[in-house]
Amino acid sequence: MSLKGKKILLGVTGSIAAYKSALLVRLLIKEGAQVKVIMTPSATEFITPLTLSTLSKNPVFTSFVNSENNVWNNHVDLGLWADAIIVAPATAKTLSKLATGFADDLLSTVYLSARCPVFFAPAMDLDMYVHPSTVNNIALLKSYGNHFIDAEHGELASGLIGDGRLAEPEVILQELEHHFSCIPVAKGKRVLITAGPTLEPIDPVRFISNRSSGKMGYAIAHAFAKAGAMVTLVSGPTSLQVTDKNIKRINVESAEQMFLKTQESFAANDVVIFSAAVADYTPEEVATQKIKKKGDNLTLDLKKTKDIAGTLGKQKRDNQLLIGFALETEHEMEYASDKLVRKNLDYIILNSLNDTGAGFAHDTNKISVIDSKKNVNHFPLKSKDEVAQDIFNIVLTHWNEV
Repeated sequence: MSLKGKKILLGVTGSIAAYKSALLVRLLIKEGAQVKVIMTPSATEFITPLTLSTLSKNPVFTSFVNSENNVWNNHVDLGLWADAIIVAPATAKTLSKLATGFADDLLSTVYLSARCPVFFAPAMDLDMYVHPSTVNNIALLKSYGNHFIDAEHGELASGLIGDGRLAEPEVILQELEHHFSCIPVAKGKRVLITAGPTLEPIDPVRFISNRSSGKMGYAIAHAFAKAGAMVTLVSGPTSLQVTDKNIKRINVESAEQMFLKTQESFAANDVVIFSAAVADYTPEEVATQKIKKKGDNLTLDLKKTKDIAGTLGKQKRDNQLLIGFALETEHEMEYASDKLVRKNLDYIILNSLNDTGAGFAHDTNKISVIDSKKNVNHFPLKSKDEVAQDIFNIVLTHWNEV
């Protein structure tokens, strides 16, 4: 959800279409946005502040001073709080005032104080909508960099048929979602991701590996890159390709190589996601020549590989976010929670081979996310691209909360 955690300031003005603002608030809240509402005095004649306060779960602002407790409603603070302002419905009067900077109420002063994107959804009768003064005011507001959600064609309060009807709340919501989905919300962030299997050589021909395809790690890399992050992807052997210029791919084969390359980049990154399926063991000795088939049995002496997440978890710096993966077949929650603590992770992504469609080689995955406070969030089976977006959203929510 591109609106999750976003702070939306809704301005409601004096139009019969103000009743739709209640529906818009409900949709915004459902999408995870924080909503505050400012009403012009005339708007309160069409819908009550109590209705919008109840739906938004926040007090509604109607004037410079709260009449109940005589507290000043600071227009500057409100303008700086918002990630976006949407004026819906926006009447001809409001458009005229804001186009000329005539600040005589709370909404107009907040508009002049805001540094965030501002959206207008006009609502008025058809002749008012096409009047040269309204057309000029809209053009002027657009020239300031404001966004407009065009009025729709249909039956108006006057009984006439034409342009001027407020866009439906679903349309307004889609415009906001499109706006935020196009913003590189992770711009300036550096993300390090490990992906794919490792290959532990036995001799020049044979090796020990696992069934990991790398699809999950690559999907995560593309989700962060799409949001503007600079991604370093340390990848084991896989046929997958990188398609985003924001991803720097470093190819490795063995667990030792993956550790060294991950360690090189570790300190410089804001987020580190250990999604690779790293071999736990590697041959004690690697034969320099192909091992010939002799006898009925072959014994290999194995040694533990370096615990990449565990080792680097001890080097974690303040404000660095570490995320690990746990693929389990039994005692899933117990083993994943233990791994979360031992490796000093902030989150661990658990998936189970007992879940149909999850695990290696699939295009889908089913995850549960455990955080350092032992909160658990279960997700249904989804495509790995959708799972990657869920993981990105978890990180984005974390950034917004700190």
